[in-house]
Amino acid sequence: MSTTATLPVQTTSLTQGGLARRNAKLAEMLTYGLMRLVTYLMVFAVGYIVFDIVANGLPAINWEFVSQFPRRSGAQGGILPAIVGTISLVTLAIGVALPLGVASAVYLNEYAKQGRFTDMLRLAIVTLAGVPSIVFGLFGLALFVLVLGFGASILAGGLTLACMILPTIIVASEESLKTIPKSFREGSLALGATRWQTIFKNVLPYAMPGILTGTVLSIGRAAGETAPILLTVAAFFLPVLPGSVFDQVMALPYHLYVLATQHPEAAAVRPMQYGTALLLLLIVLGMSLLAIVFRNYFRGKYRW
Repeated sequence: MSTTATLPVQTTSLTQGGLARRNAKLAEMLTYGLMRLVTYLMVFAVGYIVFDIVANGLPAINWEFVSQFPRRSGAQGGILPAIVGTISLVTLAIGVALPLGVASAVYLNEYAKQGRFTDMLRLAIVTLAGVPSIVFGLFGLALFVLVLGFGASILAGGLTLACMILPTIIVASEESLKTIPKSFREGSLALGATRWQTIFKNVLPYAMPGILTGTVLSIGRAAGETAPILLTVAAFFLPVLPGSVFDQVMALPYHLYVLATQHPEAAAVRPMQYGTALLLLLIVLGMSLLAIVFRNYFRGKYRW
């Protein structure tokens, strides 16, 4: 009797278990399909943008375009000053932000006493990483251009860009430092090395790939932002090369912005718009590839 009475219960339990597994499998398939669709849409969107820029910008690029000075308010000639200005600004920004960002991350992760203050500091850094670029532009205008008296110059623009990308480098560097096992530090200290020697020789080299990943992201943002340089350094038509860091300079993002939105001959300069966009894309790609080469070098040399 007891066996007969339990059979319906067991059958119902098995049926419910089968339905649950079927529903879970269906939900997994739907989620996978949705993620796959979103990925394809993003790849298509990015691919279309790149294809459009390359297809329309490649015919405009020639030796005159990359080696000559602009004429007729940028409607003719080349964009050599804008290329030089962009590379100068990004180089200065990375040169300032990278050592400061790594040093800040080392302090937060290796030296600072962990507690409420450091948690608030990390929250502030993460918040700054998401602040709109126009805010950094106003900050740079107030501090570097007016208070410190640098004027509209490469120095003011580069330092403003450095402040903008600094939070990203700090966050990426600290996360990279956290991945290094404690045994690396303990073993080095046990052999008599100082704390700084341990960090410099046994922690930073292994964390460098992650640090350079943050640097790659920062290069793209520093090279492509318009608002910070608009308020601190950029000029639309300046057919001379800068002589020092205190000179004003042209920059590709601002040059592209004016060509596309404010130039009186917008239709006539359409090829120059696409050519400028393609050159900006190539400069960002080239500098990012350089950082990736260094990242792969450290990743191959310091394996653990």
